[in-house]
Amino acid sequence: MLLIKKRFMLSSQLLYFWNVMKLSKIPGCLLALIFLFANPVAVNAQDTWTLQRAVDYALANNITIRQQEVQKRLAELTLKQSQLAQVPTVNLGFDGGLGSGRNIDPISNAFVTQSYFNFGAGASIGATLFNWFYQRNTISANKYQSNAQSFLLDKARNDVAFNIASAFLQILLNNEQVHISEVQVKLTLSQLENTKKLVIAGSVPESNQADLESKLASDSVQLVNAQNQVILSTLQIKALLNLGFDVPFVPQIPENIASIPLPRLSEVDPEMVYSAALNSNPLMKADEQLIKYSERSYAAAKAQLYPRLTLSGNANSSYATTSKNTFYTGVRTDTLNTPFGVADVDANTKYTVRQVIVSGTGAYTKTVPFFDQLNNNFRQSVGLSLNIPILNGWQARTNMQKAKVNILNQQLTKEQDNQKLRQDIYTAHANAVAAIQKFSASSKGVEASQRAYDFATKRFDLGLMNTIDYITTQSNLFKAQIDKVSAQYDYIFKMKLLEFYRDQKITL
Repeated sequence: MLLIKKRFMLSSQLLYFWNVMKLSKIPGCLLALIFLFANPVAVNAQDTWTLQRAVDYALANNITIRQQEVQKRLAELTLKQSQLAQVPTVNLGFDGGLGSGRNIDPISNAFVTQSYFNFGAGASIGATLFNWFYQRNTISANKYQSNAQSFLLDKARNDVAFNIASAFLQILLNNEQVHISEVQVKLTLSQLENTKKLVIAGSVPESNQADLESKLASDSVQLVNAQNQVILSTLQIKALLNLGFDVPFVPQIPENIASIPLPRLSEVDPEMVYSAALNSNPLMKADEQLIKYSERSYAAAKAQLYPRLTLSGNANSSYATTSKNTFYTGVRTDTLNTPFGVADVDANTKYTVRQVIVSGTGAYTKTVPFFDQLNNNFRQSVGLSLNIPILNGWQARTNMQKAKVNILNQQLTKEQDNQKLRQDIYTAHANAVAAIQKFSASSKGVEASQRAYDFATKRFDLGLMNTIDYITTQSNLFKAQIDKVSAQYDYIFKMKLLEFYRDQKITL
């Protein structure tokens, strides 16, 4: 049933454009293409988007928000790394190599001319005992920076939500303008049909028909332009949503736009809104955190001017194929050889020594086993290091001075943001007052134009008004209706902007 209804609507609209085509002499195929592309809603079955659905989708998919989430994650990683920097450093190292020709024996440090393989392993540990609270200040600074990024993420979410609401209202406004243009076209078309009958009857001149045909063509152009504005505003909100441009987007239009809850003007006094914004605006909170971040960064940079005491320890061992044991082959015998005795001066006696005689074919060598070498070559050391900066190109002092200047820069940034916030709020309040007055004036203008048009219609039907004057009266009513709708949405937007500054949220 719904499909039949949509097809009926499409057929009636195509019939209307066919009539316009005959009047304006526009090629039929071109006009049909303009209609189809300008009014895709009529040919596609689409679900509707509420403002809340659009905001929720944007919070999960908007590129700006996702970029800010990345910045927040980077700040959290920086904070975590600075916290883990307090843990002592522990490192293991292994090395190995092949040597040939004349080299230094890695075990005996003697020159050897042979090929060999060597291997080494070591472990080191280091810990900072005192550095004038550099690490603590760095951790505190990174914590404030992480908090600032969280507030900036909240700001990005709030800004996107407000931009979505603004684009949503713009689509609603453009749809209202399309509706007014459609009514205007239907009214002109009806008047044209009645005038044709009167021309055939000879009651009015044929020029009246020509004037209305020209008016119908002009109204048709206005309708196409209004439909195009709907397309452009839809593309804008799709970009904010990071939604595919081929995905349909049809806003859920409120039954009565005037029923949207708005605060009273007395509830959004600019100074009151500004005071509330200072406590709730995420940018103001981020500025405060960034000032504290700069102060802690300055303290950390200042600590780099003073000595630093560190503790270190090392343990290592090595292995090389040049380390060998000698083994002899043959029969071993021991003999006493008294002529080689050693005299003891005090006792005036002689001691004999043993002379080892090995008889046989010779001797051979064998590399000391791997684990035996590691055990024999195991070395350890523990040390304290006091690093006193004296002259290093003025780098540490310059970094401290930069950090101090950055505090002033962050304070000025906060002052500038406060000033801009206050100016924006007062400007929004002045615009809201003007929008209320404009809406009230345009509402009265529509009432006056409607009365003038009703009188003109009666006179025109009686032949007491020419077509040009009648068309002028009708155009004045059309313009007054458009102005009223624009003023109404502008008033809603301005009041919602003040509400957003006050509460940091947007609803329709």
